[in-house]
Amino acid sequence: MNMISTCELILALDVPSRDEGLTFLDKVEGHLDWVKIGLQLFTKEGPGFIEEVAQRHINIFLDLKLYDIPNTVGSTVRSLGHLPIQMLTLHASGGSEMLAFAREARDEVRPELQLLGVTVLTSFNEEGMVATGIADSLEVQVLRLARLAVRAGIDGLVCSPLELTLLRGEIGVAPLLVTPGIRPAGVDANEQKRTQTPESAAKMGASHIVVGRPILKAENPVKTITDIKTSLQPQATDS
Repeated sequence: MNMISTCELILALDVPSRDEGLTFLDKVEGHLDWVKIGLQLFTKEGPGFIEEVAQRHINIFLDLKLYDIPNTVGSTVRSLGHLPIQMLTLHASGGSEMLAFAREARDEVRPELQLLGVTVLTSFNEEGMVATGIADSLEVQVLRLARLAVRAGIDGLVCSPLELTLLRGEIGVAPLLVTPGIRPAGVDANEQKRTQTPESAAKMGASHIVVGRPILKAENPVKTITDIKTSLQPQATDS
């Protein structure tokens, strides 16, 4: 018998303000291990909000998707090093040198911080890629950027659940694979083009799944969180 590896739930705290975010965290206190804080909320509320969330003993995934010249990205990682964050995103399409500068800066200021390379945004489909001048398929582009990020020493990737099996076959079991575009069965996909259920993503090799609106808009968010976490528990499978 084989066992699928444990997959962790990250709440995408995609709310417009500090007060709304903290109010929601009050509702689900004790039930969350991770939250994702994105560009909108970080830009509005700043580093102080990160500190407030961390005081609740919640791991923080800071999703800024850094993308700039290598020196600027390295300097930005250094400036974030004092914050109590566990994960930070960069665009893998920024290139090997940019990723290397980020890794070197991380090693200097916060070695335990895990850097994640974003491959292709889950809002993209192949039509959208062609419009930006990329003629290759989604799968080819994802693999290209994944290899580049892993070679640069990045700890893991952010990817669509539909590329999980492909990536695990290419990069092995060690790198983190953090997967947005997760929708429990029966929930609308909204703007996400490439989605999957929590159970399927876990079985295909996600180390973490990111879920936002299905929890934030739930009538009973604690039950929704509990149900998702239960569905992620390792299960026995045939050899």
